[in-house]
Amino acid sequence: MKAFTQLNGLVCPLDRANVDTDAIIPKQFLKSIKRSGFGPYLFDEWRYSDTGQPGMDCMNRPLKKDFVLNQPRYQGAEVLLARDNFGCGSSREHAPWAIEDYGFRVIIAPSFADIFFGNCYKNGILPIVLPTETVDKLFKECAAEGYQLNVDLEKQTVTTPSGESFAFDITPHRKHCLQNGLDEIGLTLQHADVIKAFEAKHRAAQPWLFAN
Repeated sequence: MKAFTQLNGLVCPLDRANVDTDAIIPKQFLKSIKRSGFGPYLFDEWRYSDTGQPGMDCMNRPLKKDFVLNQPRYQGAEVLLARDNFGCGSSREHAPWAIEDYGFRVIIAPSFADIFFGNCYKNGILPIVLPTETVDKLFKECAAEGYQLNVDLEKQTVTTPSGESFAFDITPHRKHCLQNGLDEIGLTLQHADVIKAFEAKHRAAQPWLFAN
C-alpha cells in the first residue's frame, strides 16, 4: 500500500452523521476483491440518479448535482471531513478500498466505527479523530473555496491555512505501518528470510510431510 507521511490536501465536507458502509459502497459492488476500480462507485446512490451496477461506465451517468462530490470546487479533494460514527454498518473492506481509489488519503471525524477505523489503516488511509467542536470549526472554515489542510503524520498534527494546529492520536504500530506503506502482508514479508529458513528446516526434519 502507499506510504503516508505528510499531505497538503483539499478538503471535501460530507456533513452527515452515521454514514454506513452500504452508503460508502453499495452491496452490489462487493463481487470483486481486486481492491481497485471502486472509486467511481463511491457513495454511488448519493452521487448518481440511476442505480449503479458493477462494470458500468460512470462517465455518462446522470449526476445529482447538489451532492458534494459532484461539485467542481471539490474535485481532487484528498481530505474527507465527516461527522460522528463514520463507517458504521457491515464490516466490508470494500468501503476503504473505494475511498482510497477515489483519491482520499485522510478522513477526519469526531468518531468512527471500530472495524472501519482499523480497515482504513490496512489500506493506506489515515483516519483522524478530533473533538466535535474542532470538527464543527473545520466545517465552517471549509466553506471557503479551495480550503486545504496540512496533515503531518510524524508530528501528528492537522494544521489550518491560518496556522492553527490540532493534535491527533495514533498508536506507534499504526504510525510505523502508514509511514512505511506496510499492510499485514507487508509486515509478514519483512521476515521472509526467517520464514524460508523455518520451512527448509521443517522439510528436512519431516520430509514425509512433503512427499507427493
